[in-house]
Amino acid sequence: MRILVWHVHGGWMDAFVRGPHEYLIPTTPARDGWGLGRGGRDWPANAIEIDPADVADAEVDVVVLQRTEELEEARRLLGGREVPVVFVEHNAPRVDVPSSLHPMRDRDDLVIAHVTHWNALMWDCGTTRTTVVEHGVVDPGPLYTGELERFGVVINEPVRRGRVVGTDLLPRFADVAPVDLWGMGTERLPELGFGGRVVALGDVPADPMHAALAQRRAYVHPNRWTSLGLSLIESMHMAMPVLVLATTDAPRTVPAEAGAIATDVDELVRASRTLLEDPEEARRRGAVAREAALARHGLGRYLADWDDLLDDAVARGARRGRAADAALEGSLR
Repeated sequence: MRILVWHVHGGWMDAFVRGPHEYLIPTTPARDGWGLGRGGRDWPANAIEIDPADVADAEVDVVVLQRTEELEEARRLLGGREVPVVFVEHNAPRVDVPSSLHPMRDRDDLVIAHVTHWNALMWDCGTTRTTVVEHGVVDPGPLYTGELERFGVVINEPVRRGRVVGTDLLPRFADVAPVDLWGMGTERLPELGFGGRVVALGDVPADPMHAALAQRRAYVHPNRWTSLGLSLIESMHMAMPVLVLATTDAPRTVPAEAGAIATDVDELVRASRTLLEDPEEARRRGAVAREAALARHGLGRYLADWDDLLDDAVARGARRGRAADAALEGSLR
């Protein structure tokens, strides 16, 4: 298939473009949110940059959207052509939970693909068809060494997002061992006054970040209210033991034997001491983490699920088109 899709969520796209299709990614000289293109990422050749002005003449089988405003933009670029639409919902609702009304609810012209079952449960999508395609990631391999008596965490915009991603909880773990923090916007960390035990290491490309992260004794996932983080799944793939706040869909992915998972932060801190003091136990739990991640979040399963969804969307679109043609023909008789 030829799929029109914007580069919005880089980690998610890194897995999505590994399928057998052609991925047409709008690209502008500004390289902004409406034209980032490949964004300098090392993606396969079938992730193709396209000038938005060329979309009207391009063969497009399906559109995959990630922002509500993309629906109107896609229609504009396609010149009004009717193309099947899948809307990916990356986020857990933040307003009026658990009665949150999804902005794409009560539609018959698209399907909403949630990235977690928690999101599907908490969003009220009305009559719009929904499905769940759980995350998959490119396996970085069992890189874990755990040689450094430090913890690692990846959080984008930790200051702006604050309690949502659990930034305020990091000093609790830093009392046990230094916490190294990667991600966009980490340069603002000094604003929080955590001192030198929580160390901001910036926004680093995936490969060097994975190698450095794997040297830390354990991965900390303090997120209170977000969709399941790709960095957590990647860390588990690397055979890192993980210390996870048991919120949203994390309990579905993380077995207790993979490190520790709880809503009691004190319990997680106690587990962090165990992992720090017992490297062999940390390695044992990391092996469990990798096995669990491969079983639920392997790239093959993810791409197969997406193929099924895309096939269904295109087939439904074809039936919809035939029905519209038949209705038009009947009205002309």
